[in-house]
Amino acid sequence: MAKLTEEELKARLKQIKLLLLDVDGVLTDGRIIYDSRGRDSKFFDVHDGLGVFVLHKSQIPTILITAKSSKTIKPRAKDMHVAEVFADIFPKTAVLDKILTKYNVTSEQVCFMGDDLVDLSLMRKVGLPVAVANASSEIKEAALFVTNHSGGRGAVREIAELILKSQDKWKDVLRFYGA
Repeated sequence: MAKLTEEELKARLKQIKLLLLDVDGVLTDGRIIYDSRGRDSKFFDVHDGLGVFVLHKSQIPTILITAKSSKTIKPRAKDMHVAEVFADIFPKTAVLDKILTKYNVTSEQVCFMGDDLVDLSLMRKVGLPVAVANASSEIKEAALFVTNHSGGRGAVREIAELILKSQDKWKDVLRFYGA
């Protein structure tokens, strides 16, 4: 897919009313650690978490859609004020119509960030498909924008800032934090 010009990207960002995120490889760096009891641990980036939180404060909900379930996801989602978590979803497009209806948005008003093949079908159904910098080549090809940051290393924060700045909401975020 052809990448957007800066003007085209800004126009798409202005329309975004909902952010959908994959978890492993987007909100995390993709590493999963299993302990001797089979429990998993994931690495989340605090900057990405603040990006999701400031989107929430700006009335732009974030929804997590993951093909796997993990007990680590829901507590982190709660910390970030994520609107909903859909786990064990494949294909990820299976919940798209439900989400569009519930949040009263069109697919053009949705941004989805992915990193690997399991995200491909959903990337092709939204207005702004985004790939993290370390995404697979197929995901980068399907994306209209590729972040400068890798998954779990600031990519979500990067897109959150771009959305809020394009919608002239970033100054409100800065004001909230006393800047």
